[in-house]
Amino acid sequence: MALGRGLGELLGEVESAYESSTENKNSGIAELDVNHIIANPNQPRKIFDEEKLKELSDSIVEHGLLQPVTVIESENGKYILVAGERRLRAHKLADISHIKAFIINVEELKLRELALIENIQRDDLNVIELAYSYAQLINEHNITHEELSKKVFKSRTSITNTLRLLQLSSYVQQFLASNKISAGHAKVMLGLSDNEQKMVTDSVIGQKLSVRETEKLVKDLKSKTNPSTKKETKSINYDFKPLQSVVSKLQSNDLKVKAEKNYFKIEINSQEDIDKISAYFQLQ
Repeated sequence: MALGRGLGELLGEVESAYESSTENKNSGIAELDVNHIIANPNQPRKIFDEEKLKELSDSIVEHGLLQPVTVIESENGKYILVAGERRLRAHKLADISHIKAFIINVEELKLRELALIENIQRDDLNVIELAYSYAQLINEHNITHEELSKKVFKSRTSITNTLRLLQLSSYVQQFLASNKISAGHAKVMLGLSDNEQKMVTDSVIGQKLSVRETEKLVKDLKSKTNPSTKKETKSINYDFKPLQSVVSKLQSNDLKVKAEKNYFKIEINSQEDIDKISAYFQLQ
């Protein structure tokens, strides 16, 4: 089933509602009880900065809500949140009982896609949440990285690199999500075991390593884990003087013979060369 059609229009309707909400209070905007709004179970955002949430709450108390949340009607007079969970949380934090909301009618199948794309566009979504959002859209809607790049206006390379971070251990991901380490640090750890990733992560945080220093640490770690098994062959120069007469005889028969270091080589270019060699050794 194609999900792309109509999605841009829906997003456009939501943005239009946001813009017009301060101009015309009756244009689709409703005052809803915050306790009647159910958080979207498919919300990819898992981590909320409490300090920033408090700042938003204080701002809403002082200036009011400038951008309504977006909901879809559910059962028993309830609504499911599509966009604006931070705003809803901020209202509850400030003990404000009602919130301005724009009610839209969206097919249930598109609810997750709409919520994911709305969040992907936000600047404060951490890179791990972003990666999970990408993965959900790709897996559940059966789209390629290239198709996703067109939906969210990100490059295909950026999407692919972000998704690779999900291969990291949960230990690394939690520090990446809380910005204790950067995506640059994390990418260097791809391919390491979970224990190695933990050791490198602890070193980055404890020693405040740069990405370049982390690269060196990982390189040294890999060289110790996978030491080269190739041993240098000792060069030996043998004394070929006892074979000098053989070499001279073969060369006199127009054969190319080479004897040095640790090999004795007779070059063969024709059947005639083989016959000459055979004849020589039969005579010995």
